[in-house]
Amino acid sequence: MKKKAFLATLAAGAMVISLAACSSGGGGGGGEGAGDGGLVGVAMPTKSSERWINDGNAVKEQLEAEGFTVDLQYAEDDIPMQVSQIENMITKGAKALIVASIDGTTLTSVLQDAADADIPVIAYDRLIRDTENVSYYASFDNFKVGQQQAWSLLNGLGLVELDGTPIDGAPAGPFNVELFAGSLDDNNAFFFYDGAMDVLQPLIDSKTIVVKSGQTDIEQVATLRWDGEEAQSRMENILTSTYSDGSVVNGVLSPYDGISRGIISALEGSGYSLGDTWPAISGQDAELDSVKAIVAGEQYATIFKDTRKLAEVAVSMTLALLNGEEPEINNTTDYDNGVKVVDSYLLDSAIVVKDNITEQLVDSGYWTQAEIDG
Repeated sequence: MKKKAFLATLAAGAMVISLAACSSGGGGGGGEGAGDGGLVGVAMPTKSSERWINDGNAVKEQLEAEGFTVDLQYAEDDIPMQVSQIENMITKGAKALIVASIDGTTLTSVLQDAADADIPVIAYDRLIRDTENVSYYASFDNFKVGQQQAWSLLNGLGLVELDGTPIDGAPAGPFNVELFAGSLDDNNAFFFYDGAMDVLQPLIDSKTIVVKSGQTDIEQVATLRWDGEEAQSRMENILTSTYSDGSVVNGVLSPYDGISRGIISALEGSGYSLGDTWPAISGQDAELDSVKAIVAGEQYATIFKDTRKLAEVAVSMTLALLNGEEPEINNTTDYDNGVKVVDSYLLDSAIVVKDNITEQLVDSGYWTQAEIDG
């Protein structure tokens, strides 16, 4: 798609931001919206995460504003259900598919069906793997997101500025830090963890940071389906097995707000209380409960990825493909799905801490101050 066309589409998307804004924070629905531009299928992984509800609503409303009928479905982290939902979208005659996969390796067969029907597929935020039948990928700079998670953690420990610049006179440590990663079936989890370890490994090597549990491989620290309860259980086990000698956890690398809240519950259950010994905990997605936790001092930071802008990109890609044009992309090298490198458009993200919540989240309209205070 030519740049002017892409910018015009983004401008059109901006006109419906008030409709797609995530400040509602409420549940999204499946089903179809009215439109005469044809059917677009939107497959989202789950409603258990506030973030995916907001994504689904934003994509649906922006597509409807362009005149499409939208079949928005959530699979509740059930892989066969998601496959069935996509099959149904194909059967209904979808002109395009936007898919945020549960497990990016499990859609090869159904996406072959889509290809046989000449239906383009946009991988939404999570890369779809092991198939040539994915047209484009819309996401954020996920390696940088991982770096930002690490920088925010180190900022909470007083070691670096939020952009990673070392602070003069920073404490020498050592700091006890435990590591968490996302789900191994989500390609993004590896980018997040690799980005974070790119920042943290030199400090681990210099003994400024000590991973007292010894768990540093992604297979050891992964959290299936990004589940907060699983994270809570693992954190409880670490505290029991590693910190019963009276030592304390100074920081926790968490790749997602739901995992962060599970970690907080484990710490509270193990006798930690807010104060000087409370650890710095990172996060991601700026979920409302975690924004409130940042205000309360329980979570130190989160990464804000504006899903409204991601929806704009996915919708712009869809429009371009259906118009026989090439979508605007800005990355042609980093996202190899095992069969091909998928051309991508990557958005920027921002670190949110207590001091910049208003600037990042309220002024942008993502959350209202009343919602944060409520």
